[in-house]
Amino acid sequence: MKSAWPLLLAAWMLATLSTAGAIFIGEVMLMTPCTLCWYQRIAMFPLTLVLGMASYSNDRQGAVYAIPLAVSGTLISGYHTLLVAGWIPKTWIPCGAGVSCANQKLEILNGLQIPWLSFAAFLLITVLLSFYLKNTSK
Repeated sequence: MKSAWPLLLAAWMLATLSTAGAIFIGEVMLMTPCTLCWYQRIAMFPLTLVLGMASYSNDRQGAVYAIPLAVSGTLISGYHTLLVAGWIPKTWIPCGAGVSCANQKLEILNGLQIPWLSFAAFLLITVLLSFYLKNTSK
């Protein structure tokens, strides 16, 4: 069981880094998140707390509680990524008034868009938690 602990720790570190990045973009760069970004934040922020507590005590139940948040975040950010890429018709945009979900202007690392980073983070957290749960099965 101890050999799987680094997987849980890596998932927590990724969730913490993603949460810090989202807060930095919103509060320091003053970029208003769109509706889909808010839904992704709703899934990511609790992951930081749940996975932090689970990592501290190497608690398998924390990973069990975190998996639904990670999967839902993967689905939402995957949809957002497809929307930004133009593979989903703009008539399927859930955003009403305010910031557009389809016209993301924030790019970092020479063209990497934030919804893509969010999708990669959620997907990697989901994979890490899946391997952790598989390696610690009762």
